[in-house]
Amino acid sequence: MPNRSLLHPLPHALLVSLCAGALLLVGATVARADDAPVADPELSPQQPSAFPGDFTWLPGGGRTKTSPLATTYFTGEFRLDSTYHYEFSRPADNTIGGSSEAFRHGEIQVTHVGVGGDFHVGPVHGRIMTQFGLYATGTARNDASPSRGQWQLADAYRYISEGYGGYRIDVNENSWINVQTGIFMSYVGLWSYYHADNWNFQPSYVSSNTPWFFNGLRIQYYLRPNLKIEPWVVNGWQAYGQFNRAPGLGLQVRWSPTEAVTLVGNQYYGADTLGVPDRTRLHTDDSVMVRLFQSPDGAVSKLAASLTVDAGCESGGGVTCSSQYFVGFMAYARAWFVRDLFGVTVGGGAITNPGRYLVLMPPINGATATSGTPYFSASPGDAFKAWDMQLTTDWMPSQFFTLRLEYNHRHANIPYFTGHDGITPPGGNQGAPGSLVDGWRPDLVHDENRITAAMLVKM
Repeated sequence: MPNRSLLHPLPHALLVSLCAGALLLVGATVARADDAPVADPELSPQQPSAFPGDFTWLPGGGRTKTSPLATTYFTGEFRLDSTYHYEFSRPADNTIGGSSEAFRHGEIQVTHVGVGGDFHVGPVHGRIMTQFGLYATGTARNDASPSRGQWQLADAYRYISEGYGGYRIDVNENSWINVQTGIFMSYVGLWSYYHADNWNFQPSYVSSNTPWFFNGLRIQYYLRPNLKIEPWVVNGWQAYGQFNRAPGLGLQVRWSPTEAVTLVGNQYYGADTLGVPDRTRLHTDDSVMVRLFQSPDGAVSKLAASLTVDAGCESGGGVTCSSQYFVGFMAYARAWFVRDLFGVTVGGGAITNPGRYLVLMPPINGATATSGTPYFSASPGDAFKAWDMQLTTDWMPSQFFTLRLEYNHRHANIPYFTGHDGITPPGGNQGAPGSLVDGWRPDLVHDENRITAAMLVKM
């Protein structure tokens, strides 16, 4: 059966321990009598009703409580993510590989500049957010779907991170439906695409290697303000277009039984291997987030933890779920100090992904998800196991500003990260993207150690 095949690769003891840990965290917090039901943190001006609650502690939800750019019909938003990464291997070409968040070593770069906001006129609403900076090339190169057909989809969409419109249908005072179409942020992987909203800069693999956006249709059915069921019909797995002839189908269920607990489950099915229409993909991504302690005026103002577990597989087109699958987790703990002026996060995770169908293609000689490269195989059966850890410190003198310093260690069972001699041929890229270069090989290593300094602005 599909579910049995999906979970077969995960050792039973690990699965049981992860589920038991999540249930214990939830049970311990739900039992608190002083927590009242509260709303989903995504509630916005076009939605009619909400229970009170502070969700700014959640990873991926953002910590701003007010907007200085709010007007009657438009709430503006500005984002700036400027970073400096120091990779201990000191790559000669200043190129960081294997990350969807970090791109260049030893330079001050702009990862993202976003200008936009939310329109809201009665039940009609929409959102636009631009995508300038390194995201405009780093994100688009991870999507192979534009290579099928014409019209240069990657160029058409590369400067838009979010762009959608929709209509709200009121069911009753505390229940409503949003119907929206366009490009919207993916919830798979839990962490936000925007670093200012997260507990750390470099998320672990289950977040870094899973979709940041979907292009298609979503229907948000709020049965109650704190319980949402959201089906998707999308072009594919982080895809501007379709990889084959069928769309991807997804579903999120998000429930906040109290202000201190949020549970999120994401499920996905699609045919996302370019040129292999009979190969299908299943994926489940499930998270629990718990605020363990809160004392606004104490030296330690908050403590929280999160756990995300992913499992999936591909079948058909010469592969089976028992041989080509994805299993991983990431877990983080965070503490806030002195009325949330400082924050410290520690955590990490691990994955195994035979077939490497979700492993980010290293940009060797300009390789992309479309081109691939003979220097890094992603064939059925190719093993990939990796783990990482992060330690992050934040200074947050304003709800609109974060100064972040982070240490990352990442390891893979095969040479994957950029070594000292780099992954760019002498004199720059040569020939077709990702192609062989006579007499040259990229310098790939098993480990990456990196320090990141980031200035994050969100208004």
